[in-house]
Amino acid sequence: MPWKNGGGVTTEIAVAPAGAGVGEFHWRVSMATVASDGPFSSFKNIDRILTVLDGEGMNLDVAGMEPIRLTTASEPFAFPGDAETSATLVSGTITDLNVMTRRGQWHATVERLTVKEPCIVRTGSGSSIIFCVEGTLELADRSVLTKHDALFVGEADGMATIAVGGSAVILIIRLAPSSLTRPI
Repeated sequence: MPWKNGGGVTTEIAVAPAGAGVGEFHWRVSMATVASDGPFSSFKNIDRILTVLDGEGMNLDVAGMEPIRLTTASEPFAFPGDAETSATLVSGTITDLNVMTRRGQWHATVERLTVKEPCIVRTGSGSSIIFCVEGTLELADRSVLTKHDALFVGEADGMATIAVGGSAVILIIRLAPSSLTRPI
């Protein structure tokens, strides 16, 4: 779908409620290719967490914050979606993952984890998405996630922990209503 400001396109990975448009979502997870410098779309009352997936990175300038360089090695970066924000690419096109939540109603965390041996991933309360940044993630049910695959784990699934293996870099996106204890 086109960006709100018309500057590019994004691939929606998940949204709640299902089918919600740009102005109605509770939370939204998407992936975008950024091919040129420029301003970010403004989203009133939305909090964002941005993670660079591929490319050399970008210099991000968010009003009221120190400028920051985001690369594939950077921790996910949280900022207000309604703050004036612009990006300058370091060197060429990048791909990023964007998590957006409605401020005061929903809360998200994004954790980067490198899997090199079997381990347990804690998804926490609320809904979660396990996103494979690179490599191959093997799940206990024998399914496999490869680069840019995602697994949605809803509250009703009752899966607070998931056994994983393989060799991968993953993002664990935890989403919960603000009225609940913030996800861990």
